Amino acid sequence: MRPLTNGLARAAVRFKPSAFAGTFIALAVAAAIVSACGILLETGIRASVPPQRYANAPVVVAADQRVHYVIGHGDGRSDESEPVPDRARLDASLVATAARTPGAAAAAPDMTFPLRTAHGALTGHGWGAAPFTGAALASGTAPRDGEAVLSPGAARAAGTGVGGRITVTAPDGRHTFRVSGVTRKAGGAEGDGLTAWFTDRRARALSGHPTTVDAVLVRPRPGTAPDRLAARLKRTVKGAAHSPRVHTGGGRGAIEEPALANARETLMGLGGSFGGIATAVAVFTTAGTVALSVGQRGREVALLRAIGATPRQIRRSVAAEALLVAPLAGAAGLLPGYALAHWWFGQLKEKGAIPGPVELSVSWIPLVTAVGAGLLTSLLAGLMAARRPARIPPGRALGEAAVERLRPGVIRTVLGVAALVGGIVMTGVATAASGDDAANAALGVVMLFMLAVALLGPVIARLCAWLIGLPLRAGPASAHLAEANSRANARRLASAITPIVLAMAFASTLVFMHTSEDHAGDRQRRAGIVADQVISAPDGLPSGTAARAGSVRGVAASVGLLRTGVLVPVGSGDGRWLRTASAQGVSGSGRDVAAVQDLDVREGRLAALGPGRVAVDALLAKAAHARVGHRLALHLPDGTRISPTVVAIYGRGLGIAELTVPRTALAGHMTSAFDSDVLVRDDEDADRKAVAAALGRLGEQVTDRDGYAAAQNEDRKLNAWANTVMAAVLGGFAAVAAVNTLVMTVLDRRRELGTLRLIGTTRRQVLGMVRWEALLVATAGIALGTAIALATLVPMMRGLTGEDPYVPPLTYAGFAGAAVVLGLAATALPARAALRRTTPKP
Repeated sequence: MRPLTNGLARAAVRFKPSAFAGTFIALAVAAAIVSACGILLETGIRASVPPQRYANAPVVVAADQRVHYVIGHGDGRSDESEPVPDRARLDASLVATAARTPGAAAAAPDMTFPLRTAHGALTGHGWGAAPFTGAALASGTAPRDGEAVLSPGAARAAGTGVGGRITVTAPDGRHTFRVSGVTRKAGGAEGDGLTAWFTDRRARALSGHPTTVDAVLVRPRPGTAPDRLAARLKRTVKGAAHSPRVHTGGGRGAIEEPALANARETLMGLGGSFGGIATAVAVFTTAGTVALSVGQRGREVALLRAIGATPRQIRRSVAAEALLVAPLAGAAGLLPGYALAHWWFGQLKEKGAIPGPVELSVSWIPLVTAVGAGLLTSLLAGLMAARRPARIPPGRALGEAAVERLRPGVIRTVLGVAALVGGIVMTGVATAASGDDAANAALGVVMLFMLAVALLGPVIARLCAWLIGLPLRAGPASAHLAEANSRANARRLASAITPIVLAMAFASTLVFMHTSEDHAGDRQRRAGIVADQVISAPDGLPSGTAARAGSVRGVAASVGLLRTGVLVPVGSGDGRWLRTASAQGVSGSGRDVAAVQDLDVREGRLAALGPGRVAVDALLAKAAHARVGHRLALHLPDGTRISPTVVAIYGRGLGIAELTVPRTALAGHMTSAFDSDVLVRDDEDADRKAVAAALGRLGEQVTDRDGYAAAQNEDRKLNAWANTVMAAVLGGFAAVAAVNTLVMTVLDRRRELGTLRLIGTTRRQVLGMVRWEALLVATAGIALGTAIALATLVPMMRGLTGEDPYVPPLTYAGFAGAAVVLGLAATALPARAALRRTTPKP
């Protein structure tokens, strides 16, 4: 039996090359997508950074860089966490505590903070950590109060040396120090960068955190192993503020490089969330292609049954074919998958989303998973497609192979209707939700509707053929033939429509989600910024800039903006979670803020803004269930929990910031407390050019409100790029699947096209029929894909922006045009080739 089934499988591959090629291409592309996402996911899980500054510090104590919370209760209880937006710090008193720990030889605080000079940015540290980080003097002495030690690069940039002076700008203003020493260049990153060291007390003051430190570096005594000292330190610091964590070995690199946590979240989000969607799309399209390939051999299966082949032999033959094709196709897709992952990873690193030391991790796990997923999909889809012709009597199978069965299967219909009803219900849920709840529900909408299209494909195809075919009936003979053919071969039509629906639905959802957010944010930003002048600098502005700007003649109000992120609990009931929300810390009173920003206040009074009080965007307030007069629990950039009172709710948070708080509430909880911008409102009778000239002496750049609003769009480039790449990957894969399916369909119709030519149909009419069929398929796919995208985007955007989605006409026309062109090309070329082989002889 086994040689017979293997021979049948080899014969199917040999004598049906178009079906074999189509299945091979679908499986190879699916393996490429799945393996690329798997490689990114594995890289995110394994991502690490080797310690550099901390290489000579065997034990490092640092605060927990995540905020932990609990969702659910009872058996459904789970512990979750989110990384802090900035950096959590430790109380400085822990340095002495660590030094007193048995087995500790020495302990020192470590601080890293940005400074500015007239020659560029500078990184500041405390000199106490120098022995632990490899920094050593080449000349001069260690710093005392009022002194600084510079790296060789910093000394050259400032044009100074031992005994000279250097002026640095910290968030609280300018400070001048005597240069007491210069480090050796051989000190690794410490000696090669633009770095300055100060006394530990002075470093804490310059950093803006006089009572906290970034980390505590500890060296064990001779004979004490680092792990043993770490265990003692864990017991010593247990229960201290900010939940100290003790790190040794490779764990020190993650503390040294705070961006690693965000990079891991990004990679795991791409490889996990997007990878799950991509895998689902791959399963949809691959299963459809395999089912089409097996379905095209319905006549051969029926003939085999007629000559004595058993249902088991037919099923084994289909399984053997999957085992022949799927592993080879999967292996062929692995190299392109690795290339895609490598390019994607490199682009993320180039755009600053991933730290430089992180490397791409590749193991056998994602590769085997990709091949195995393709094999399993091919096997199940083939067996399902061959189930009915292998089970029913041979005579009936021959009849169904000649004329398509009108009634779809009961199980398929029930599942398809359930998916359709589920999609409609989820649309209602998404419409009633807000914020992230709406976005999460909307993702379920697109998946359920796509499942419904895949399961109810023949029914939907027959309906589309009838509806779109109405105008074709009044057209020429080729159009009439196309309409009749489409209605008679709904399963074939459904196989061609489904990939186009996938391409339109996912590409439109991903791209237009970004254009909608961008459009709404830009409109809110332009309407919300009412300042006449904006002062900005690439490395930020010291906190006193707003006050100096306010003293300029002709200035009515000036407000400094300190931008960051905070964690806010959103959701309801047991499903509450922490979400990062944009925040702006403002100097001055609420009235000053109202003079430079029109936040569209809807409830409360912005004038009441002050210590312990906050203003919240309406969409965030709805998601967090916040009301005027109530307290809003949130976590500051370093994870500190506060509960300010909500005094105002406004409507332009997407374009400006979701929370507005006093600057003093944020400055002590950020690594860099430089103001992002200073907004200035001129007196009504002021000479704006003169005011701008005076303000120009305070900052590096002065622009008007329009220039400022346009510059803010640069911050969204990474998100736009990520969405575009995901749309290109999914849309490209679906487009390849659509072309593949159309080519398979046309090449399998050689007998039909030849019969049309034999009964007198001209070559031109046959090609015209094929073109009309392609237009019908493209139109149906575009319409269904657009409907699914709108059903997803409308509730999602109303929850995220409070507005309907914005669809750029030219972009949408490009998507639709690409679908039409692909459909025409993928049918016309193989049809011409088929006609050359089937042209009747005179």
